[in-house]
Amino acid sequence: MRRSFVCVLLFVLLTTLISFSQQTDIRQFSTFEAFSYLGTPSLNLVQRGFDADFGYNMRSWLTLGFDFSYANGGSTLLPHDLNQATQAKLVPFLPILEQLGIPVAVPYSSTDYTYEAGPQFNYRHFKKFTFFARPALGALHASTTVHPNNPVIAEIASGLLNGKTTTSDTVVFYGFGGGITWEATPNFGLRVATDFVHYNFFSNILDGGRNSFRVTVGTKFSFGKNILQK
Repeated sequence: MRRSFVCVLLFVLLTTLISFSQQTDIRQFSTFEAFSYLGTPSLNLVQRGFDADFGYNMRSWLTLGFDFSYANGGSTLLPHDLNQATQAKLVPFLPILEQLGIPVAVPYSSTDYTYEAGPQFNYRHFKKFTFFARPALGALHASTTVHPNNPVIAEIASGLLNGKTTTSDTVVFYGFGGGITWEATPNFGLRVATDFVHYNFFSNILDGGRNSFRVTVGTKFSFGKNILQK
């Protein structure tokens, strides 16, 4: 995934060197549909899914839009991921786990939904390429299910989650993002974008906030009138 992203980025940057005329046809509306890769390094969590957004071009340099994404993946929860209060609840079980040779680790799967709205700032000096940057502000809803691999861990996990195996949380995230769109035609393009965000979910269990990054690669479709025409 990383190698493919680097190749696409190099291709775009090299091609811009020969594309110096400004854009003359910018459609009023656009939609973006993409593959999404969401990473949370502090939890060793990788999730894949899709991203979609709708944009309204108020000016050539300003777009207002709404973004929605879905991502699913899994990892393993370890003691150092937990806050101090939750770690304290594990202390009585540690001698038993050590005697049985059972590692303190809980596999889990997580599904995330994000909802975001706001401005995007465009740089359209090149006819075939649009560079853009944007603030990232919205809500993240996460649903996590634990998958204990032995009865002892299952009992501990059930106790921490009040007898449940699935829990959810909705929090605000903030950050920034940007990317490049290859404007193949006034109505069709290919886009690569990256967003970096911070949030604090499951604060009753986990230790502190988290940073995540998202990479999206997909197609952009534009329609409506040309906003540059008088």
